[in-house]
Amino acid sequence: MAGKEIGHSLHKVERRDWWLWGTAVLIMLLLASAVCLLSFSSPWRERDTLLQSQLESAASGLVALILLFSLFAVNQQITIKKLRRGLAEEMAKTAEVFEKLAILDPLTGLYNRRGVTELLPAEMARADRQGYTLTALMLDLNRLKQINDGYGHSAGDLALVEFARRLRKGVRSSDLPVRVGGDEFLVLLPECTAAEVVHALDRLSGLEIATSGNRIPVTFAAGWVEYQTGESPEQFLERADQALYADKHAGKAVQNVHEDGDQIRQNV
Repeated sequence: MAGKEIGHSLHKVERRDWWLWGTAVLIMLLLASAVCLLSFSSPWRERDTLLQSQLESAASGLVALILLFSLFAVNQQITIKKLRRGLAEEMAKTAEVFEKLAILDPLTGLYNRRGVTELLPAEMARADRQGYTLTALMLDLNRLKQINDGYGHSAGDLALVEFARRLRKGVRSSDLPVRVGGDEFLVLLPECTAAEVVHALDRLSGLEIATSGNRIPVTFAAGWVEYQTGESPEQFLERADQALYADKHAGKAVQNVHEDGDQIRQNV
């Protein structure tokens, strides 16, 4: 249920609640007034016992009506409370959905930059507390701009989606894959040393996408560092980013080009 619909439903419940209480107060006052009037002594009541008996019966009937209306009011209040509880649960579910959407990348379904900003401090604190190694692996797709320019943005999006799928399958359930933005990805690897990262990289290599009758290799540069106790999340990610930049720079420095301009070496 959308937030606007929930707000409208809450407004209706509030109006129903106010109407119920207003009506209840008015009817209770009218019935109480009637009972009081019938209870007053009068000369003609003392002379006519039959009329007196009828008036007493009428007063008893009014009291019964008061009791019935009170039960009705209680039942309506229970119904309104159930409605409020249901709406509150819907609002909580909606808020949870929006919260998840705020930290997920809509294209790949991975965590986004905001997600890693919220989750990284907890991972670092857990690594400090439990004494295990935490490694940050930064990844950057090669030639994504050329794919967009040569085959269209749909091909570039397909490259990102397929790489994210390969990344999700290639890491452990305890790892945290993130799309930082554009063609850049991050994976947080708890209980994984820098020397063990190569195993994850092997599972990511060899990806191709098929588009417009062509098979396009999706390659990437990579850089990774281990968390050092006491550093901030910003410092940790900055070191990982520098490692990625060094790998990209080294890859560009040794690229060879065919006479037809085709690149024959990629970073990974």
